[in-house]
Amino acid sequence: MRNPTLLQFFHWYYPQGSKLWPEAADRAPWLAETGFTALWLPPAYKGESGGYSVGYDSYDLFDLGEFDAKGSRATKYGDKQQLLDAIAALKSHQLGVILDVVFNHKMGADEKERVQVNRVNPVNREEIDDEAIDADIWTRFTFPQRAGQYSQFIWDHKCFSGVDHIENPDENGVFKIVNDYTGDGWNDQVDDELGNFDYLMGANIDFRNHAVTEELKYWARWVLQETGCTGFRLDAVKHIPAWFYKEWIDHVQEVADQPLFMVAEYWSYELDKLQHYIHQVGGKTMLFDAPLQLNFHHASEQGADYDLTQIFNDTLVAADAFHAVTLVDNHDTQPLQALEAPVAQWFRPLAYGLILLREQGVPCVFYPDLFGARYQDEGGDGDQHEIEIAPIAELEALVRARQQYAHGVQTDYFDHASCIAFSRSGTEELPGCVVILSNGEEGEKNVALGEHDAGTAWYDLLGHRDETVTCDDAGNGLFRCNGGSISVWVKQ
Repeated sequence: MRNPTLLQFFHWYYPQGSKLWPEAADRAPWLAETGFTALWLPPAYKGESGGYSVGYDSYDLFDLGEFDAKGSRATKYGDKQQLLDAIAALKSHQLGVILDVVFNHKMGADEKERVQVNRVNPVNREEIDDEAIDADIWTRFTFPQRAGQYSQFIWDHKCFSGVDHIENPDENGVFKIVNDYTGDGWNDQVDDELGNFDYLMGANIDFRNHAVTEELKYWARWVLQETGCTGFRLDAVKHIPAWFYKEWIDHVQEVADQPLFMVAEYWSYELDKLQHYIHQVGGKTMLFDAPLQLNFHHASEQGADYDLTQIFNDTLVAADAFHAVTLVDNHDTQPLQALEAPVAQWFRPLAYGLILLREQGVPCVFYPDLFGARYQDEGGDGDQHEIEIAPIAELEALVRARQQYAHGVQTDYFDHASCIAFSRSGTEELPGCVVILSNGEEGEKNVALGEHDAGTAWYDLLGHRDETVTCDDAGNGLFRCNGGSISVWVKQ
């Protein structure tokens, strides 16, 4: 089995105009040949903003770009047939297809309802006013354009626990809906930020309503059959009760033709919260390693002042590699986005070397790092900013190196604050490598490879160093890298 390697095949500012699904189909042969094993696609269903939607303002899970709703038939990325064609092309090249699942909320309701709500303290969601007030809220989803095709389920206020906007009276804030399921307040088994982080945005789906959970299980069966996807990325799980996803994952794994790849976004820099969630769901999903991404961000900002020997401290991949998906950046951490913590350009090759060539974790590459991106948006300062993310020159070689050289036992040489290294021993069938990186001046490491490598000659696969390293009779070699750089040494 090849080393699993994911590609997040989009970013927040990917251009509209039905281009992404055809691009995925066109690139499928090259992506497979380069060494990727699966693509994570953005939400494929209709959002509130129709053809402009990135996908996280989920409106209709059953509209994969098929119905003329929210101002367009296609989603931002293409219509349903283009999606199915892309999935078929990817799978024909043995590439897995991971669909994005947004179950936390719905947006863009078709009708208002007159109900009762309680005002909630937005900074402490446990403080809920005793007084219930009458208000109009947008919580009735009838999907008139789809007209009951695929599912006749109508969502109303009993399917939701909260909203952030009411009318008559007109107010913005956080409001708990009064219905048969919310008498005890918010859901349990969610993150404890703001007292209880069940509510995030939009019409907040309430999983205590059995009809809701059964509809979401039905959708999973439908989308598996409709698309043939091979896995799911679960959005915003810190706001969704863990008991629901434990049950939902069990269900979809049971009905799927083959084991599905599961990775969830619990975006917290607190390792104990990630480990607690994995325990709550019975280890049934992997998580993105947010603490490692933050370490990369800090390392890139601090330069030579950052102690590289600490780069994996308090990370999920160090504590529980079996459940860790590692990353350098994503659509939320990229510049001008909600969790902005970008990794500086100079450090990106080093960070990718640390996730692609090591034994632990499943690495996920970010689309702009491979293909570049340019966009403009308003920043937190209220000004417009032009952003350009240049492709990483070494990234293709690093992905290829993962398949060709990242094999065998790993030995770490984390013995200097500004220069670290590790070796992969290789196997009887597959070669290994030596990886060395520095965030300061030129670095070197004496690496003991063993007598079986006596006299072997090594070169830098990335071309940053011109010399050849020849191991001595004991199989020891002195390997170097440039300052602020990475070298991947392989046998000639």
